[in-house]
This record gives sequence, C-alpha cells and structure tokens, in this order.
Amino acid sequence: MGNYQNPHHIHIIADSETWIEGNAVAQLETTAKLPHMLRVAGMPDLHAGRGYPVGAAFFSDRHFYPALIGNDIGCGMAFWQTGLSAAKLKPAKLAKQLGNIDTPLSQDEQEALLEESASDYPFSDDLAVGTIGGGNHFAELQTVETVYRNDLLPAAFDSNRLQLLVHSGSRGLGQQILQRHIEAYGHRGLAEGSEAAADYLAEHQVALEFARLNRRLIAARMLDRWRTEGECLLDVHHNFLEQAEIAGQTGWLHRKGATPADKGLVMIPGSRGDYSYLVLPTQDCQISLNTLAHGAGRKWQRGECKGRLSHKYSADSLRQTAFGSVVVCQDKALIFEEAPQAYKSIDSVISAMKNAGLIELVARFKPVLTYKTSGGCGE
Repeated sequence: MGNYQNPHHIHIIADSETWIEGNAVAQLETTAKLPHMLRVAGMPDLHAGRGYPVGAAFFSDRHFYPALIGNDIGCGMAFWQTGLSAAKLKPAKLAKQLGNIDTPLSQDEQEALLEESASDYPFSDDLAVGTIGGGNHFAELQTVETVYRNDLLPAAFDSNRLQLLVHSGSRGLGQQILQRHIEAYGHRGLAEGSEAAADYLAEHQVALEFARLNRRLIAARMLDRWRTEGECLLDVHHNFLEQAEIAGQTGWLHRKGATPADKGLVMIPGSRGDYSYLVLPTQDCQISLNTLAHGAGRKWQRGECKGRLSHKYSADSLRQTAFGSVVVCQDKALIFEEAPQAYKSIDSVISAMKNAGLIELVARFKPVLTYKTSGGCGE
C-alpha cells in the first residue's frame, strides 16, 4: 500500500508490512470528497472510526469541520520523568500505592496538587477533572529499553528513572462542545470568519487548555501517591484543529488521532503490552500534512474482541503482559477491548514512518505499570 494516492488528493503513509482495513480507507476517501477539502493523509495506524477515520489529517480551504476533530478535543500525550528509580522496580507495589484514581478531583485537591488556582477553567461536576477516562486512554509507567540517539534526548532526561506517559483528553467538555455544534449545524463545515466558526474556535481553545491541564493533574496525583516528584518533558495534542500552511497554501489542518510533526519530540505508544517510541520528526513532513501516527492503531473493532480472545485468555491473565508489566483494569469488557492483540504492532507503524523518511528514532520504552481503571464499569 506504500505511496497510496488517488485523484482526491489522498496519501497514506504505509509500506509492505502495513496492514490497514478497507473500511478505514473508504472513510478516508469519503472525507476527501467533502466540500473545500484540499488534501487528506492517513497514517500507518489508520483505522475506522464513527463515520470518520482515526489516525488521519485533513487539510481544507477557508472552511473547517468540527466533526473531524470529534468529541475528545485536545486528547494527547504527556510524558513525565519521575523521581522513581528504575532499579528498584516493583510493579505490584507501585500499583498498590497508586490505588484508585478514578474519582474526579475537587477544586481544593486540584489546587493542592498544582499549588495554584485552576478556577479560570470552566469546571463542572460532570467533567471528571483529573481522571483518565475510558476507551484507549491510560497512564503508564515505563522504563528505558533502548536509546538510539543520546544527542536528541531532552536535556533533563535520566535513563535510570521511570518515565510516566499520560494519554487523556478533555473528558466531558469536548463531548459537550461537539454535541452543541452537531445539534446546531450537523456535520457541515463552518466558513472561516463566521460567527459559528469563531464560537467553535473559542470553545476548542478552552478544551485544549483543559485537556492539557487534565493530563497535568493526572500526573500530579499519581506522583503524589508515589511520594515522588516529576518533570513534564513534553505534552502534545493529537485531536485538534489549527490554521497551517502546507506547500505554500494556507488552510485548516484537522488532526484526529494524529500527532503533529512540527512540535519537536513526540511519544508514539504501542498497546499496553508493546513498546513506546520517543521520536523526532524530520524537517519535511509535508507529504503527511506535517503529521505522524499517534499509536499502534486498532486492528479489531471493540465489539469483536471478547469473542476473539475469551476462549484463549481470562480477564485475569490479561492483567499481566508478555513484558511482565502489570495492567490495572477492573472493567472486564475493557480488559478484552484493550488487549494488546486488538492492536497493530507498534514496530510496523514506526517502520512505515521511518521508511517514509518522517522520523528519527530517539528511544524505546517498555511498560511497567499501565493504569486504565480501578472501577468495574467503563465509559
């Protein structure tokens, strides 16, 4: 599928080892035919979503489509270096110390964790502030497995420490914003400069800020439970809209489950039973609309996972990975839906981007403890 293109200005980053389901390609082709759409690009983790594909970027002219961003505006990855020693690693003990972090934080708890007021944000009780969320969201302690380029690591990086990767977004806020928009305008694009466009962009910006703060609060409460300090090395959204210039043309760049390639170092995680990669995008990623994959990408639909796996694995057996890492997930449906087998190999995704000349490998990380939920029901 390498160098896949068609007259609707579609490009898919893939090589001979990349598996992409036909339905995902069909969704990408449908999106490419939207009015005002200039170019679309699929990443190697491309998979079918609810009407629109995930793992893709969309570049449009003078109009943009909030539905392409979806309901989790600002979803992204924050990468923290903890004060925990990798040499003293005891995953079960760390899981016990962490306990349950599913309950939303109160305003007082937020301020205690951050040592500053968060009252400028439009918090409400239904936003579940400081929580990870359901689906593919997670927080994961990792240890350094391989360093490829010491010279490209962040200045403060210490390979003897455990690292913390937090994948979450704007929680209920993004859902509320999209729902209001769809009720008012359906799936139509909005003309730039219009009142409707300005309203959406203002709400979108609040959701981005909230998502970043939410990841910060998740990391802070986890570090607090482990009685250690941490430093945020990077925080990058992968569901968002921005004005951009591609090949000399200015337009609107939508990313849905897609990592920006113009923000410096980024983390691209695999499933909870696979490696994660720290990579540096190359200077020219215009072929992929300045975008990279955001993870391994789903191989199976959620509804089929339990049927495919339950005769081979118990829920308990899926709470430990081939790496010996521990998975905290008390939701029996979610443990099957998020099984490593339901995802593509992260190495195949990374290889496709490397072969396309989009990335330099910096380091590879191995999971130690992955937190999904301590509750019994997912979202």
